[in-house]
Amino acid sequence: MPATNEPIAAVARACMFGLDVVPRLRTAGHDCDVMVISAAREAEAVRAAVRRRVADCLLKPFDVEDLRERLARYRPRRGDLAAGTVRGQADVDRVLGRVAAPVAAPTLPEGMSVETSELVERALRAADGTLSAAECATRVGVSRVSARRYLEHLTVTGRAEVTLRYGQAGRPERRYHRRVP
Repeated sequence: MPATNEPIAAVARACMFGLDVVPRLRTAGHDCDVMVISAAREAEAVRAAVRRRVADCLLKPFDVEDLRERLARYRPRRGDLAAGTVRGQADVDRVLGRVAAPVAAPTLPEGMSVETSELVERALRAADGTLSAAECATRVGVSRVSARRYLEHLTVTGRAEVTLRYGQAGRPERRYHRRVP
């Protein structure tokens, strides 16, 4: 087995079946994500890749544009767990690269209107950075309480995220920003 400080390239140069590199990387202490590029077309090879927790698998021969697309799709998946908090099943599915089942249009809680919700979401998209409920209320033309209610709904449905900004005294200010899919 390779030593913990052995470079990844040395492990990959070993003369072995490509998927055998993955457990050797794990044993060597490398907790990296792996994309398999293989000519193997046997179902067992794909099952072995899944068991070894590969991030993606691309069969040879392939178009370089397909590789670019896969890497582009991988980038946000990798960053999705950087915050360390999983809000729901949709986050898990996104990180695992699963296509979620079509979601019915979310219904708004009683007393909320589609038109105002769209205005609040539009203000959030147009904001350069984050918005407080008071700033959103001014831009949309509703009360601060109404703006916060809509912003919180967007947060619960995964279309916005909230961060806290601590000031001198009192409660922290809730700052909202649009969640980029």
